[in-house]
Amino acid sequence: MKILVLGAGVVGTAAACYLARDGHEVVVIERHDAAARGTSQSNAGLVSPGDATAWASPAALKTFLRALWDKDLGIKVRLRFDPHFLLWSLRFLGQCTMARCRANTDVKLRLALYSRDCINALSEEAAITYDQRRQGVLYFFRSKESLAHGTDNYRYLAERGLPIELVDRDRLVELEPGLAGAKHEIAGGVYSPLDQTGDSRMFTERLAAHCSDRLGVKFLFGTTVQGLDTDGDRVRAAITSAGAVSGDAVVISMGPESGLLGRRYGIDLPVYPVKGYTATVPIEDETNAPSLGGVDEDHFLAYSRLGNRIRLAATAEFAGFDRSHRPEDFAKLLRTGRDLFPGAFDARRAELWAGLRPMMPNSVPVIGRARFKNLYLDTGHGHVGWTMAAGSGKLLADLVAGRRPDIDPAGLVYRQ
Repeated sequence: MKILVLGAGVVGTAAACYLARDGHEVVVIERHDAAARGTSQSNAGLVSPGDATAWASPAALKTFLRALWDKDLGIKVRLRFDPHFLLWSLRFLGQCTMARCRANTDVKLRLALYSRDCINALSEEAAITYDQRRQGVLYFFRSKESLAHGTDNYRYLAERGLPIELVDRDRLVELEPGLAGAKHEIAGGVYSPLDQTGDSRMFTERLAAHCSDRLGVKFLFGTTVQGLDTDGDRVRAAITSAGAVSGDAVVISMGPESGLLGRRYGIDLPVYPVKGYTATVPIEDETNAPSLGGVDEDHFLAYSRLGNRIRLAATAEFAGFDRSHRPEDFAKLLRTGRDLFPGAFDARRAELWAGLRPMMPNSVPVIGRARFKNLYLDTGHGHVGWTMAAGSGKLLADLVAGRRPDIDPAGLVYRQ
């Protein structure tokens, strides 16, 4: 079959790779001038099954509501009339029970563990390096109170098969000497040895090159998807800025824009954009720099070591499709980074970025066929999307081929 993949982020590129491996003729349509220039361009860099707990939970609901007036939280809500955000919020509310949180977490953890293995297999198969480190990730807390409450989620993940180690501050600094300067500000945390780190943009760019050079995938960069040409129960072509591109099947992997396209064709796809902020800084002092990835749970900061750089990521802001940012938006992020790793970097050299994450109300991505017989979805990966991308692509290819997936598809396959 000739299959069109709409979007060349890490999700779309991974799907294209697996589809091409099955012998399909694959064409990827991307509005940017290269792969991974949207959502996949910059993130915390964590490939983290340890962070698979679903966003929607009783605790998240309280934080979400506080964000309406408390501007110092990691979650920010810019109040504006947006019917899609209101509908998304109602569906998010419905997922904030403990029962739904646990059910969604089970699905995410299963996909995250599977996808981690897929990322590693793809990187080895295609000889891709992407500043990866497979040394684990630390999740730590500043106070005894937050530590006592926060470790419940990790114990639940451990009960579901994720190896973890509960660590005090001494063990934490033993694992990560770079945190020695902040040791007395940390109460303890969790070490997830299966977690790893890596640059999603570098991975995606190099996977796209492998797909083009070795698998015959054609990338149409600088080409904007404007709509779909449908006929009855089938999609005949993607309508683009360069004209119609016909295909036997179409996969929507357009990040936050997926919901905009899907709604035009009656598809129930409540993907909403959530803005995240990152700063990437070159390392000035190796002795104070991190070697592992980590999450400062109380300050809502995630970080990773990417070669000779540190990536800092923070904030989830609901502001529609606004991608703008100002230097002051990064002040708290950089200050927290300096406090954790004093002297490790010069904030004046930071590369600042803000982009949109495609978030589903239940934190679970959407994978499978939708409404039309030859239209597929692989999108909505907002939270830990880099972690889940490759496994989602493999599952999608299995569904297209009609074969039994290697992963239990329960809770993952889209149903409208």
